[in-house]
Amino acid sequence: MTMLLPGPHTFTTTLELRLPGRDSGTLIAAPRLSVIVPTFCEAVNVEPMIAALDAALAGIRWEVIFVDDDSPDGTAHLVRELGEHDGRVRVVRRIGRRGLAGAVIEGILASAGKVVAVIDGDLQHDEKLLPRMLAEIEGGADLVIGSRYTSAGDASGGFSEVRQKWSRLATRLTNILLKTEVSDPMSGFFMISRDAIDEIAPRLSTGGFKLLLDILASSLPGLKISELPYMFRPRRLGASKLDGLVVADFAGLLLAKLTGNRVSPRFFLFALVGASGLFVHLAVLRSTFVLPGVPFYLAQFMAALVAMTTNFFLNNALTFRDRRLTGFDALKGLGVFYLVCSVGTLANVGIAELIYLRDPSWWIAGIAGAVMAAVFNYSASAMLTWGK
Repeated sequence: MTMLLPGPHTFTTTLELRLPGRDSGTLIAAPRLSVIVPTFCEAVNVEPMIAALDAALAGIRWEVIFVDDDSPDGTAHLVRELGEHDGRVRVVRRIGRRGLAGAVIEGILASAGKVVAVIDGDLQHDEKLLPRMLAEIEGGADLVIGSRYTSAGDASGGFSEVRQKWSRLATRLTNILLKTEVSDPMSGFFMISRDAIDEIAPRLSTGGFKLLLDILASSLPGLKISELPYMFRPRRLGASKLDGLVVADFAGLLLAKLTGNRVSPRFFLFALVGASGLFVHLAVLRSTFVLPGVPFYLAQFMAALVAMTTNFFLNNALTFRDRRLTGFDALKGLGVFYLVCSVGTLANVGIAELIYLRDPSWWIAGIAGAVMAAVFNYSASAMLTWGK
């Protein structure tokens, strides 16, 4: 096929398209298993991961999709280079987006297999378990969980004693509040049939770290679940990406599922930041108002300004970290955030006053005004300050 492309440098080029089929005699069979590996700065682990999968999945048609959040260490570039010589290896590079759950969902939706496995890129999960997990799925299970907490499982190799305690506590809370009945709902190592995940996917949150927990909470009754034990290994190369944000993400996801997704995990983080801003406001007000010659209105203004500033930078780092503003954009965003919060304050006062005129219960009016301001500030900030 010859194409003439108009423009200042007109040229002709010939494109040859060969489709597999009856004429060519070559049909490429779909993989039995698609393996999704979410990554951020895991370049040192890419080749060992591919080699480990190759050894573990001998005799099984498979593909691996690395979903990379634009790692500065060149993870996506390395995977692409390896994929040029191995058609089983693919990469999805995400620009301007962050979040483990969102990365895994994108990888699953881009996969070709009828069965999808999720495994971390740090080699802490036991890839040799994958054939057994696949046999369970092909034997009738919808979801197979690699569990660290069954009688034969073990998390001690990859977790400190403190993290093991936190993980077990989160597991108990999850099973109680969300009525899940598995030993390791926080696992990042699982396999699911494509039919099952396609049905659940529209109800999943793209934020946070614990996609399996979301799958369990969002699935309809009747999901056939199996658990297989494995030994959680210590990380050999690279650095862990988990930090204190996991606790907030976990709490936000629990709240979202308990409220039927009426309260989003992101709004929960925004509200937490707002609550911290109240303490900042009061601390600055107290320390400023005691200074000689400083009137209350000036102390209040300074306290509000400092609180809004800290709220902006905390939200930029935590709540909207997948849309994080940097450089001059951060300064512009700060100005817009000041404006949004100022309007929110007016909404707070106005709503509270209207309610107080009808029902002179100051605390009801105050709470209603604060909630209205929080909802307005969150919605306006999401669109105007961190909008895409």
